[in-house]
Amino acid sequence: MKKYLLSAICLSAITVPALAQAADTLSVHILNQQTGKPAPGVKVTLEQKQSNNWKVLNSDKTDKDGRIKKLWPDNIKTEIGEYRVTFKTGNYFSDNKQNSFFPEIPVEFNISNTEEHYHIPLLLSQYGYSTYRGS
Repeated sequence: MKKYLLSAICLSAITVPALAQAADTLSVHILNQQTGKPAPGVKVTLEQKQSNNWKVLNSDKTDKDGRIKKLWPDNIKTEIGEYRVTFKTGNYFSDNKQNSFFPEIPVEFNISNTEEHYHIPLLLSQYGYSTYRGS
């Protein structure tokens, strides 16, 4: 019994930090510059570049604060490479009865250190946007 308990403790010590790291790899935030308020309900897709194609890893919608605190899926290990988040902003603006020039905003980025947290904020308006690497 002690042998099994020790094995379980050792396994959890290895597995739990690895899953926690993957879960905290990437977050996003959208702020509507025109209203000064968060943009809730915007679908955001995460993809990984593989050769000349993109593989979808996850998608989610922003919460009432315009955030997705954990976009990286729990079951996928973080790897160095090229990634893209696509903010599907067209529906957000049409739901708010506004026109928009950008129905989607793709943001490509590199993960160069799998131990770091990556945050991509989007400052949004109907006819423009800006983004940067946040913290």
